[in-house]
Amino acid sequence: MKTVKIGLIGCGRISKNHLDAVSQIPEAEFVAVCDLVEEKMQAVAENYGIKNLYNNYQDMLENEKLDLVSICTPSGLHPQMGIDVAKHKINVLTEKPMATNIESADALIRACDQNKVKLFVVKQNRLNATMQLLKRAIDKGRFGRIYLAESNVFWQRPQSYYDNEKWRGTWEFDGGAFMNQASHYVDALYWLLGNVDSVMAYTATMARRIEAEDTGCAILHFRNGIIATINVTMLTYPKNFEGSITIIGEKGTVKIGGVAVNKIEKWEFEDYDDDDRIAQDANYQPPNVYGFGHNPYYRNVIDVLLGKDVPSTDGRDGRKSVEIIQAIYRSAKTGKRVSLPL
Repeated sequence: MKTVKIGLIGCGRISKNHLDAVSQIPEAEFVAVCDLVEEKMQAVAENYGIKNLYNNYQDMLENEKLDLVSICTPSGLHPQMGIDVAKHKINVLTEKPMATNIESADALIRACDQNKVKLFVVKQNRLNATMQLLKRAIDKGRFGRIYLAESNVFWQRPQSYYDNEKWRGTWEFDGGAFMNQASHYVDALYWLLGNVDSVMAYTATMARRIEAEDTGCAILHFRNGIIATINVTMLTYPKNFEGSITIIGEKGTVKIGGVAVNKIEKWEFEDYDDDDRIAQDANYQPPNVYGFGHNPYYRNVIDVLLGKDVPSTDGRDGRKSVEIIQAIYRSAKTGKRVSLPL
């Protein structure tokens, strides 16, 4: 059995999910790791038995024989790093969002196409048991016509969170609550409901000393007529409260809530389906807002690289949420409705 050899760039808070996920897959292993902060990198190397350490990712790309590189750095760095990886003919996996604007997202997609390597963008929330059930209900037509959808991301990020890493909350490297924390929820609405036709939004920086927004509301009008709202704040007292998606249709109403779409809070349809029994037991308690989705996500990635599966999300899929969020920012800035594609 071929072992997929993986390199990691960035040892910040999300890297643990990647390292844990791969540690459970016999056909894959992290063989090299790179970070500018020596202590973070040493801790990761010791905890996961990784022998090859680098302060410069270009050196890692030159010296290691890698099948895949996982990029877990600040969002604004994803595109250039991904392009550099692709130029070494190595497959690219990037955390969300893949970029902070569609121009750099397109440059990364192009580089991967030209170098004939695969581009994976992490969208782990799609793989939650609760979200899989909701997607199945939509695909089976159980809602009938869907009228309205709502997503709430009511979380808490104290000032210390932004102060700990200077890139957080900056336009160049991070974006605000929509681009960073809510991007999985924007992606989920697109995945569940289809393409967005136009967007209207308000954003504000109310309590955090950052460039980008800590709070905002957006209205999405989908091409199929559905209207959806996304409400986002990082100012929830006293801690993370809700990460939810509600769908209201002519024959069904569902709310998946909890702190990170981990609890089915309402599941009601006109007609019975065997999934209704599964829905009663689908709730789970995640260790944090990232959930357990990185595990099945990496399982898919490794299977793709071993020629056993097709990608669950690729670069073009990952680009969609970047474009929708860019439209949200454009609407908030101009006070006008913004049509898609941009």
